[in-house]
Amino acid sequence: MNFFRTLSLAAAFAASSFSFAQDAKPADRYSVIRCGTLLDIAGTPAKKNATLVVKNGVVDRVVEGLGPIDLAKEQASGANVQEIDLRDKFVLPGLIDCHVHLTFEFNKESRLRSITESECDSAIRGVLAAKKTVEAGFTTVRDLGGESHAVFALRHGVVRGDIVGPRIVAAGKAISVSGGHADPSNGWRDDVYPQPGPEAGVADGPDECRKAVRLQIKNGADVIKITATGGVLSLSSAGLAKHFTDDEIQALVDTTHSMGRKIAAHAHGTDGINAVLRAGIDSVEHGTYMDEESIRLFKAGKTWLVPTLLASATVVKNAKIPGFYHEFVARKALEAGPVRMQRFKIAVKEGVRVAFGTDSGVSPHGENWMEFPLMVEGGMTPSECLVAATINAASLLGLEKEIGTLEPGKSADLIAVDGDPTADVNTLKDVKFVMRAGGVVKK
Repeated sequence: MNFFRTLSLAAAFAASSFSFAQDAKPADRYSVIRCGTLLDIAGTPAKKNATLVVKNGVVDRVVEGLGPIDLAKEQASGANVQEIDLRDKFVLPGLIDCHVHLTFEFNKESRLRSITESECDSAIRGVLAAKKTVEAGFTTVRDLGGESHAVFALRHGVVRGDIVGPRIVAAGKAISVSGGHADPSNGWRDDVYPQPGPEAGVADGPDECRKAVRLQIKNGADVIKITATGGVLSLSSAGLAKHFTDDEIQALVDTTHSMGRKIAAHAHGTDGINAVLRAGIDSVEHGTYMDEESIRLFKAGKTWLVPTLLASATVVKNAKIPGFYHEFVARKALEAGPVRMQRFKIAVKEGVRVAFGTDSGVSPHGENWMEFPLMVEGGMTPSECLVAATINAASLLGLEKEIGTLEPGKSADLIAVDGDPTADVNTLKDVKFVMRAGGVVKK
């Protein structure tokens, strides 16, 4: 009897100890970051010699000067404090890319890989791409189309801290009409790749469109991506004009919004661009053949333009390499590529709202910064480019209360470079320091 009583007491003690351990509050973590120049809010004057105090991954305060920060009381209570010396650097918010494909990178073997590799292979490639992306200074991305399970697993892995990568807002599979830009069976025999349905993001008619949206959200999509027109890289000769009908587009937009998500539209052709703008789309990706009506609709509504100029420059370059693309893919690339910059210049001049996005995956991951000089070529100032890649991008993603600036209460996502990116965006080519959510990723 005494043995069992002793065992019971031991078990009770162990349980109480476990409960105490579970209830114990982890020690606070502070980072005191000394900044030679701090651009806490893009579009405003940068601060010389400022100190950024980060608590538990969140910006606590911005202090003028580089003098001592009194955290003795916090340290006495067990807080961990680290000093980070960036006094010879220009510090700014982490950059945001609103259009990437982390689990994919186009090359000559991409078509073969689509049937010889599994989603597990895509996920492994995504791990490498995520690391390259965040180390390039992009602490948040919106992934607009890939193998759903792979990209969702990638997103979860970053959240858990299992892998190094940016914060990921993921769409999963893009939604297309049969034979459209995101129909994975394009160019294959039916016995090799049977015709997919809404479960694979291929939908015809308003009812199937609604179902496709609901299934992607059920699977874990943070955002919905549709291919409203044909695409340059799809193995299809269907052109770049509108694919979905107006009632299909409206069903896609309304269903997405009713389920608390935002919706992005890949759109090249004028008719497709204007149709999604009239339907209330949240962002137009590419916008290649925008016309005067497109500009009017952009300015009248709340839609963002994500120009992806780097994708155009990349496909034009690759299309000149014999055999890199299928013949009619190369033809589409050479026809549409130069138009993108021409129309973008008009959009900038007319005041269309721009959020930064590259379509990386079409171009190599980790080279996202190359969009910046193209935006400058298109008429934006360096400061406007930084606003597009921070404040505007955060707003498009619906994360403006969490990221985009280094104000108190926001996530400590920040990067540091040599030189002044508000004067020369090429300084963003070589990011020296990266912090995401208070954790040092690169130093």
